[in-house]
Amino acid sequence: MTGGLEGAAAEPLRIAMVGLGWAGSSIWLPRLRRHPRYTVSAVVDPAPQAPGVLAAEGIDAPLFTDAGRLPPDLADLAVVAVPNHLHAAVATGLLARGTPVFLEKPVCLSSAEARQLTAAERAGGTVLLAGSAARYRADVAVLREAVGSLGRIRHVDLEWVRARGVPNGNGWFTRASLAGGGALLDLGWHLLDTLTSLLGPVRFDQAVGTVSGDFVNQGAARADWRAEEPSPGGPGNVEDTARAFLVTDEGVSVTLRAAWASHRATDVTRIRVDGSDGSAALECTFGFSPNRVARPRVTRTTDGVTTELPVPAEEIGAEYARQLDELPGLLADSALRGRAAEDAARAIGVIERIYRSAHKAHTAPALVPSPERQR
Repeated sequence: MTGGLEGAAAEPLRIAMVGLGWAGSSIWLPRLRRHPRYTVSAVVDPAPQAPGVLAAEGIDAPLFTDAGRLPPDLADLAVVAVPNHLHAAVATGLLARGTPVFLEKPVCLSSAEARQLTAAERAGGTVLLAGSAARYRADVAVLREAVGSLGRIRHVDLEWVRARGVPNGNGWFTRASLAGGGALLDLGWHLLDTLTSLLGPVRFDQAVGTVSGDFVNQGAARADWRAEEPSPGGPGNVEDTARAFLVTDEGVSVTLRAAWASHRATDVTRIRVDGSDGSAALECTFGFSPNRVARPRVTRTTDGVTTELPVPAEEIGAEYARQLDELPGLLADSALRGRAAEDAARAIGVIERIYRSAHKAHTAPALVPSPERQR
């Protein structure tokens, strides 16, 4: 880990950008290039189009085809945005060699990978940083402040449902062997991380859920706004929709719905928190889809009276720039070592339980109504 950031204002952090897929080239690379606290000192991507991506951004930095060839002294932090199945492998390699890592979600695809990340972080004496940018949204901050006045929290509804938003056609994002899962791992990870930002770290005593894939192979349900080329690989075999009911160890019930596509007209994210002294709700659209609600709304309801709370206007994607604002301070805080891996272990643990529950539901014998019930 870098030895303090007292001079960070004068000396920008050197960033190794690992992965130039949609997230790397559309979200992280442009914002890193514009941010005064960072300089892109190296890039890792084996794709033949990688030099063109760097040229388009005006970035002149060494380009490596393998993260294993990245010299540890070339970067203060590696931002890893590779396909899901490579997240843990790339991050553990960098961490073990002493390079701090900021890892895109999903941080890992299994509890075993979460343990590997923890071990690599310790072995390299460095730090893993992670977390959904959604917690840095202005409307989420307003909701978080409102939650503090709700008394004892009883229930939370988490929902991110797209109208049409299956990513990457029939490419790696919809293949279980490469993505690890579908909408639950993708959108659901953001929702669970947002829950942590509202309530603090939570553990779940109970977790049941279902998954379905009615839209995943429909061309009309694809997220055309992502400007991705379809990749070969056959039909998608992950869920486009997941629903779950969870109960924390403190008795808070949580419903979760994550869907890449639906019968809705608009992509909508809704979060509602019910407490003993009132309720607070957020309606907005997470992410970059242009098919969004007109504006975010946060409301607080007490004794039958609903009040709309002011939400600062911000550009789509502003939460990612705000997350970059925070990273230098997080990188310098040695107390955070191990925190991201712990959070990831909790998130993937409940996701695994939801998938197991859904698998049992799909493999159980079909229920046939009794003759008495059919009359």
